[in-house]
Amino acid sequence: MTMIMKVEKLPKLFEEAAPILKALQDNGFEAYFVGGSVRDLLINRPINDIDIATSAYPEEIKQTFKKTVDTGIEHGTVTVIENKQTYEVTTFRTESEYQDFRRPDKVTFVKSLTEDLKRRDFTINALAMDANGEIIDLFGGLEDLDKQVIKAVGNPSERFHEDALRMMRAVRFQSQLDFGIEQHTKEAIIEHHELLSKIAVERVRDEFLKLGLGQGFKKGFASFIDFKLVEQVPVLNVYEAELRRLLGINFLPANEVAFWSMIAVCCQLSLAKIRKFLVQWKNSNKVKEEVLAIVELFDIMMVKEPTNRQLYHYGLTTLLQTIDLMRMFGEEVNATLLVDCYDQLLIKSRDELAIDGKILIEDLGLRPGPAIGQILYEVEEAILNHELENDLKAIKNYIELGDFHE
Repeated sequence: MTMIMKVEKLPKLFEEAAPILKALQDNGFEAYFVGGSVRDLLINRPINDIDIATSAYPEEIKQTFKKTVDTGIEHGTVTVIENKQTYEVTTFRTESEYQDFRRPDKVTFVKSLTEDLKRRDFTINALAMDANGEIIDLFGGLEDLDKQVIKAVGNPSERFHEDALRMMRAVRFQSQLDFGIEQHTKEAIIEHHELLSKIAVERVRDEFLKLGLGQGFKKGFASFIDFKLVEQVPVLNVYEAELRRLLGINFLPANEVAFWSMIAVCCQLSLAKIRKFLVQWKNSNKVKEEVLAIVELFDIMMVKEPTNRQLYHYGLTTLLQTIDLMRMFGEEVNATLLVDCYDQLLIKSRDELAIDGKILIEDLGLRPGPAIGQILYEVEEAILNHELENDLKAIKNYIELGDFHE
């Protein structure tokens, strides 16, 4: 049954995009805001971007607007540039069979909003809104939003066979929205969880990370384990018991690096295994190195307070993230003392050192080579231990007295 309600006052983001819908309508086409932006508007969540669906075919979209880019035209998506803003406008479409559980064999453009919405994953994402703020709900999405439940559109088994990633999206939305999952949808995920193995790890990673940073993390993560999705992902499939520990933590990870660090510590992975794990999950080298630094410092702090050299080496950002990680796992840590110790360091990086290799060679007559690095290291050490001021004259005297000349 079709349900219609009206949003009386549209946020600025929608007001600015309304002329796109009206231009399409003026040319005889239907056009609506669709998907997550409509959902988030109704539950007062932040909206980052909006999607527009229309009965116009891609070429008709391009004829309607002066500036367009063919961003995904084979799937019916054209980017419209209007008032220095970009809007993705997609033709109503339906999809054929999915032979690989992730891509449709064929996309067919249609003129029906109903056909377009019925192919979407969950009822709360199958909502449309026109330029006047009228919400069109064909599949009970408004009721499910009110009940705070994630429910597949139509037959959940069919939706998950079309795209098995939708099973991960279900638990991701559960975490982000702190909603429950409808019984038949849950049963279908458990029944078809093995299909997740067909999905590229990059796509799974994106959903898993969003799950990990959601406000309802414990709820979504419990479902990720209980629905057997954990069995179909790299490395973590053998750490189910360890991962359940995360359901008892008191702090949530603040960012991507914190999330992967939490997983690594929870599973008690060695540094070598962490490196391999992060590569298998298609993380960037930057993320990999930051996670390794946090876990290294975590291991140090579990045994003793870090030295000045270690505080200098890891830096403040890593120190603060490690403190957060220790608190997540209920470990005692004197954060104020550690941050004070860091603040009292006379230098925070080698760039702040009052001397460099060039000065050692030109002013002190030292020959280029490995000895230069060793001298700079010992100077750093003396400054970090408050045995030497970070002053060029004092450092030169220190080197002269220390008989560093070759």
